[in-house]
Amino acid sequence: MFKRFIALEWKQFSRSSYFQKGIAIKILLALGALYFIGMAAFMGVTGYFGIQKFMPDKDPITVVNNFVIYWFLADMVFRYFLQQLPVLNIKPYMVIPIKRSTVIHFLLGKTSVSFFNFLPMFFFLPFSITSLVNGDYLVINVVAWLFSMLFFTLSINYLNFLLNKNNKVFYGILTVLVAAGLLQYYQVYSITEPAGYFFNTIYEKPYAVVIPLLLMVMLYRFNFKFVRKDFYLDGAISKETKEVHTQELTWLNRFGKVAPFLKNDVRMIIRNKRPKQVLFMSFLFLFYGVIFYPQESYQDMPAFLAFASMFVTGGFLMSFGQLVPSWDSEYYKLLMSQNIPYREYLKSKWSLMVVAVVISFILSTPYIYFGWDIFGMIAAGALFNMGLNSFITLYGGVLNQVPMELNVKAKAFSNTQGFNPTQLLIALPKIFGPMLIFYLPYKFINFETGIICLAVSGVLGLAFTNFFLNQIEKVYQKQKYKTIAAFSEKK
Repeated sequence: MFKRFIALEWKQFSRSSYFQKGIAIKILLALGALYFIGMAAFMGVTGYFGIQKFMPDKDPITVVNNFVIYWFLADMVFRYFLQQLPVLNIKPYMVIPIKRSTVIHFLLGKTSVSFFNFLPMFFFLPFSITSLVNGDYLVINVVAWLFSMLFFTLSINYLNFLLNKNNKVFYGILTVLVAAGLLQYYQVYSITEPAGYFFNTIYEKPYAVVIPLLLMVMLYRFNFKFVRKDFYLDGAISKETKEVHTQELTWLNRFGKVAPFLKNDVRMIIRNKRPKQVLFMSFLFLFYGVIFYPQESYQDMPAFLAFASMFVTGGFLMSFGQLVPSWDSEYYKLLMSQNIPYREYLKSKWSLMVVAVVISFILSTPYIYFGWDIFGMIAAGALFNMGLNSFITLYGGVLNQVPMELNVKAKAFSNTQGFNPTQLLIALPKIFGPMLIFYLPYKFINFETGIICLAVSGVLGLAFTNFFLNQIEKVYQKQKYKTIAAFSEKK
């Protein structure tokens, strides 16, 4: 039966309307995967010798065990934000005589065949082989340790399935991680010591490998029961009925003709998972400067500080703006059939991005701690975002003609069929534009002149708002029917 499932999945994949369109990006992703596999294998081979060189008095496997907890924690975080969980259209199988358990086992098996599960093995396996060849280790101990790493990796895979499907599990794990992080930060209790002792025990006592094995089996069974519980046509796969709470949002009426569009966007953000995710990620962009401003190495490279300053206030602008008009893909055909000016539609999106930049700038006030020069650069970056970056982002949005599910969280490498080389060209001025505008005056005159030029570029962009909106409107009008056709085509 599994063989037939695999054959059906391949037919669905190969016959997809996006299969040919996305072949180039699939090749790029495959090359990227090979690169990371090569790097992991290289680190696995050289890691043993590196530890011996810099820590000659310590056992390499013991050193890895003391810090492997951070590997698994990082793996869990990256999986939650990046791993695209497999999807199986189970409705057709529920009306034919196939055991539910068989379908569920196949679905969970698909989660195990993931790049995120294979990548750690390309580090642990070479590291184990190198240790056996060059060190004085018992084969059974190293093999048991290797299998324990494999079982822990698969355990995180099944835990990630629960985190994505069950909010109670997500908030429970988040609470534990935050509490552990605070205890570690304030030196109340260190989790590294007991974690290191635990992993060393598994290495020293090979029979302890049964612990991660039981953990993996337990999480698999939890997932199985969780899916089976609602494995009915009238269960979780049916559309969930929710009580609708209307928001009048009368305070937006002051914006005139664009008010109806602004209300629609605000309601969309409040009610759906994907916009909420974008809003949360935009908030994290506020901390982008923490990476650059405290580092002395970047103080001699002010162009990178200009780059960081643009990102501090431009999180929502870039993450939201690049997906216009995909946000409205579910009802775009209806929207375009109404007697509404396209310009007002675009102006509402632009206004929302500008307001977000202003709010981000206000929230970035604590950066005054790093000096008025840094804060002045953030202010100049905010003006650049409002005056130029907003129009560049809005223009690039029309190239992303990929339908979007508002109530489904985004994952990395999803929607790859929307890849367009032109989008990369559009991204270049957003990344290098502020750096260049700042750096040239800074190089030939001084730091303050660079900040002024960056700010003036934004002010000039605001002064020509009507011109830019008119030009962008022409592009959207030209692509209107292509966009409607693209949004009407499902994956």
